[in-house]
Amino acid sequence: MLVGKLVTLRALTDADMRRLTEFRNDAELELIGGGDPPRPRTLEVVREFFAERAKDTEGQNFAIEADGKFIGDCGVFHPDRRGGTAEVGIGIGDRDYWGRGYGRDAMRLLVDYGFRLQNFRRLWLSVQARNERAIRCYRSVGFVEEGRLREHVWGDGRYEDIVLMALFRSDFYATKATSSAGG
Repeated sequence: MLVGKLVTLRALTDADMRRLTEFRNDAELELIGGGDPPRPRTLEVVREFFAERAKDTEGQNFAIEADGKFIGDCGVFHPDRRGGTAEVGIGIGDRDYWGRGYGRDAMRLLVDYGFRLQNFRRLWLSVQARNERAIRCYRSVGFVEEGRLREHVWGDGRYEDIVLMALFRSDFYATKATSSAGG
């Protein structure tokens, strides 16, 4: 388990799957997630998806817990050990926890895990350009925009840009040292 100021990152359990299925069937959440168009998913499909991911010994999924409640998930994906890079992703499905620092706390824990415990040198992510809340979160942790895939995904009746962002280990710890020295 990884414990932050507001959240704990822990292993996903079967008990989380019912709530996760609710999140995966929320069209608004799926649209801002930037992946495939929303489609109905059964509990069995969600369980199978995460069971397959759990078999990947290189990647890692986490449940995000706050106030004793499962509020979302995050993870490290597509590791490139030779290049020292991996993709990260996060989703806070419980709207009661939006815009209150929970995603930022979870992302800081996830990034620290990727750099300190998994020895990646660079973490990257992609996000829909209209997802300003997520972009603010990522920037606050230290991610910078590296590029943009113009009109790359179809979502909510139009093609949308995908923003590519990345963070280097040296920048994360330099920023972290600077911010903790002042506070």
